[in-house]
Amino acid sequence: MQNKTLWWRDGVIYQIYPRSFADSNGDGIGDLPGITAKLEYLADLGIDAIWLSPINPSPDVDFGYDVSDYKAIDPKYGTMADFDDLVKKAHQHNIHVILDLVLNHTSDQHPWFIQSRSSRDNPYRDWYLWRENPKGKHLPPNNWQSIFGGKGWEYDEKTEQWYFHMFYKQQPDLNWRNPAVRAEMMSIFRFWADRGVDGFRLDVFNEYYKDAEFRDNPPKWGIRPFDQQKHMHDTDQPEMMGIVEEIRKILDGYPERYAVGETFMSGADKAAAYCGPGKLHATFNFSFMHNFWNPAGFLKSVLDWEALLTEDSWPNYVMNNHDNPRSATRYRAPENDERLKVAAGMLLTLRGTPFLYSGEEIGMRDISVSRSEIQDPLGLHYWPFNKGRDGCRSPMQWSTARYAGFTNGKPWLKAHPNFIKRNVELQKADPKSLLNFYCALLRVRRANPALQQGMFVPLTYNPQQILGYLRQTADQTVLVALNFGKRKVKLALGPRLNDANWELLLSNKRETTPKVERGWLQLMGDEVCILLQK
Repeated sequence: MQNKTLWWRDGVIYQIYPRSFADSNGDGIGDLPGITAKLEYLADLGIDAIWLSPINPSPDVDFGYDVSDYKAIDPKYGTMADFDDLVKKAHQHNIHVILDLVLNHTSDQHPWFIQSRSSRDNPYRDWYLWRENPKGKHLPPNNWQSIFGGKGWEYDEKTEQWYFHMFYKQQPDLNWRNPAVRAEMMSIFRFWADRGVDGFRLDVFNEYYKDAEFRDNPPKWGIRPFDQQKHMHDTDQPEMMGIVEEIRKILDGYPERYAVGETFMSGADKAAAYCGPGKLHATFNFSFMHNFWNPAGFLKSVLDWEALLTEDSWPNYVMNNHDNPRSATRYRAPENDERLKVAAGMLLTLRGTPFLYSGEEIGMRDISVSRSEIQDPLGLHYWPFNKGRDGCRSPMQWSTARYAGFTNGKPWLKAHPNFIKRNVELQKADPKSLLNFYCALLRVRRANPALQQGMFVPLTYNPQQILGYLRQTADQTVLVALNFGKRKVKLALGPRLNDANWELLLSNKRETTPKVERGWLQLMGDEVCILLQK
């Protein structure tokens, strides 16, 4: 029997990088009215929620992940009235709204930090992690490093102490051990939930607490100085469990609110520990995103993740986001997009909440940027070894119009030159396009409870080219068969399914139900085949 539908569990969440989605005023930067204007497109696509990367005021040292006011909207994205209008109209389209909260650190331009660094006796001094080394004022307090390069400590000449920053020096970490900081952070959840926000994505949430004694991290082998440490004391502190419980308690005071955490520097085991009843609703496990184009790797990630989660926990899966090369580029997908249809077929039929990243549904590729075109400070710092994250952040490709229909002005980041042939407008008109396949797949998912809530039963245990599995509820069985290769291949269904009657729900290669002969289902190259047991 089907459980009550929950939008965050049974639905599909679509990530929007606001700078790059749709620009309504011609300044070259995407904005909230631009997103509002595209709600009908998103509703037609069939998603259930949008997650907005940070829209708070920010100096943009790290493009929004350095917040200077948690309870306001950055003017480049619009006004609070624009935000309220977006939430209202999204809800009218049955689309939920998820905000990105960056609560581990602020911008150094945040009024709290400006006060904090003004003097040692300022009331805000203890809102951040200030320390000194008794061996000498110009020695950092310990060996902690910044993941963006260099020491994790920055010396302040005026007050003659160091402050810690896990990321850029312009992103000082907050002191969550200060009760005033903790209380203020919790008020941020209430502020946005009261405005109708349905959920929150918590940026690097497991970083909130650091070791109370600020002990050195022990050494390990690695290439970068950051990787030459076991991060025992600057992440995943035991106090985090109390925080996730408090966040959940706040959200449970509102109807169907949701929180998903970005687990930073930690594996699937740590991610699993932070989610479940009384804790976060979900956490990201990024191992899925880092597999090669090999069904065995994906299956291992799924089985490992399923084994780690408790019975009452719920997985999620992601193949693209704003920090990683797009899957179309990563997997060197051919221009016909058949490989991307297989990726979509897998992502949207596994047991768990799928996260899509804007442009994934039309097969957007990473742009190539020269040194002079780089916007991401990470790329500027590490060029040419790391060109940064601009490649996956290029403007959404809406049409064949100038700048891909993203803006009437000059875009903040160039559009991919393939927008002339790869855009929403053209794919809408092509029945066999990747976009229309996504729409069909999302309709099939929504219409079949087994694809939303059913258990996952693998049919292939050591797959070389093919991945097959069942999704089952008490009332429904759906078979998903995915061919990762170009040649025809057979999937063994086994004696239990040999005599079953099947109905074709969706395939990118055929329009009639395939025959199962002697327990074997033959698949075409790059085929997604979804069958319903009758």
